[in-house]
Amino acid sequence: MAEEVKLFGMWASPFSRRVELALKLKGIPYEYIEEDLSNKSPLLLKYNPIHKKVPVLVHNEKPVTESLVIVEYLDETWKNNPILPQDPYERAKARFWAKFIDKKLLPTVSKLGHMAGKEKEEAIEEAQQQLKIMEDELKGMQFFAGQRIGYLDIAANVLIWFRIVGEFIGETILTAEKFPFIWEWIEKLMEIDVVKECLIPKERYQDLMQLNRNASKHASN
Repeated sequence: MAEEVKLFGMWASPFSRRVELALKLKGIPYEYIEEDLSNKSPLLLKYNPIHKKVPVLVHNEKPVTESLVIVEYLDETWKNNPILPQDPYERAKARFWAKFIDKKLLPTVSKLGHMAGKEKEEAIEEAQQQLKIMEDELKGMQFFAGQRIGYLDIAANVLIWFRIVGEFIGETILTAEKFPFIWEWIEKLMEIDVVKECLIPKERYQDLMQLNRNASKHASN
C-alpha cells in the first residue's frame, strides 16, 4: 500500500516548520496544505477537532497532532535516518529539553510583544536566564544531538524565530555576545539546505506581526 502523507500547516508557524524539517530529514514524500488560521478549513477541523490548530500530519487518513508528537511518530514509523537518540537515557534527555523549550522558554518569549516597562524587562531577563540554561547544555557540541542534527535540534529550531521576534519588538533577546554557543549553532544550522528550506521568511513574518499589532490596537480603541 502506498504511503499517503499530508501536512496541514501554516507558513509562519515555527511548529509547522519543525514537522517540515523532520519530514525532509527523514526523506519522507508528503503533500503540504497551507491553512488560513482565520478561516480554518473543514479538513483541519475534521482532523484536529480538539485543538483546531496546525500542524496536523495525516498518514493514510490517520491524523497525528502536536509538533513534537508528530516528529516522534515519524521517527518510529520510518526507521531510516533516525532523529531520536537510540540510547534510552539520551532519548529521555532530548525529550526533557524539548519540553523545557515548549513549556518554559517559548511561553516567556511569546508574551514579550504584549508587555511594556518593568514587566517586559523582567520577562526578557527570565527568557535570557532560560536561554543560558540551553547555552550550557549545548557547550562543547556541534549540535544538541552531537555531530549531526536530531530531535532536540528540531525542537530548538524555534530559537531562530527568536531573532525575528526580538528585532520586531526592539529587544535583542538572543545575541552572539551573550549566547555564543547558541549563536554558532544557529549559524551552522542555517548552512544546511533542508533547514534553509524550512526557515520562516523574516520580512513576511514581521509584516504579519505588524498587522496583528495594528489589529489589536484598533480592537482596543
